[in-house]
Amino acid sequence: MEESKPVEALEEPQPVEAAEESQPVKDAEAPQPVQPAPEATAEESKKSEEDAAAKAKDRMARFKALQARAKKSSETNFKEATLESQRLSTNPSELTALHRRHAIASHKLLKADTEEAGEDFERKRAWDWTVDESEKWDKRMKKKGAHRDNNAFQDYHQEANKSYKRQLRNVNVDLEKYEKQKMAAIEKAAASGGLDIVETEDGELIAVDKDGTFYSTADTTSFAQNKPDKEAVDRLVKDLQRAEEVRLKKRKERMAQNGEDGDVTYINEKNKQFNQKLSRFYNKYTAEIRDSFERGTMI
Repeated sequence: MEESKPVEALEEPQPVEAAEESQPVKDAEAPQPVQPAPEATAEESKKSEEDAAAKAKDRMARFKALQARAKKSSETNFKEATLESQRLSTNPSELTALHRRHAIASHKLLKADTEEAGEDFERKRAWDWTVDESEKWDKRMKKKGAHRDNNAFQDYHQEANKSYKRQLRNVNVDLEKYEKQKMAAIEKAAASGGLDIVETEDGELIAVDKDGTFYSTADTTSFAQNKPDKEAVDRLVKDLQRAEEVRLKKRKERMAQNGEDGDVTYINEKNKQFNQKLSRFYNKYTAEIRDSFERGTMI
């Protein structure tokens, strides 16, 4: 018989500490991290892509709007520049004359059509205007016709009167300054005893000239004591300079029309015609002599 082996003694189990025994329980009770579901991740990525696409679409829309605005501004600037170039290249006097001729032609055509229909043209045209406007227009046209008839030179008195009226249209009357000077003159005359201030029953003040020296007459020389201010003197000087510039400009234009851009070699119109006749016959023979005189080599 085989000899039986001795059985080794089993080791006694060691006591487990309470902390070690409770630790596995605590770990078992702790919440485990939840893994995201595949469907939620796909939805979030899809939503972020949609937001990015919406933002890109919005930026593209704003960019296209800015492009359209820039294009419209460029086209507007080009049109304005073209119109400005045309305006600068067009003579204003010719454009005004063209509008006037167009208005006259339209007026004549309307008048012919109205008379052909057997209607009164003036009566039909007056329907578009009030009585006051019609009277003002008739007065203006009458004045314009008289001015056109008197445009030609007749005598120096009439020319001086026309020039005086033209200058009066450019004068701005200072009513406030006039009233101040008027009140100062009245107070001075009242203080000297030559003028009485009388109050009527209605409370209106009336100045009564006792000795007839307040109001100016043909023999009055008090205007010579008036001293204009510096602004009035400067305005007078500017008006004289402007008139001289206009006179020289018209003279230059008149000489250019007659082909007389050079020196004046005549003293009156008759002498001018005589010199022109001499020039037609003898200029080709005296050209060298005249050039020598101008260069100073003839002396």
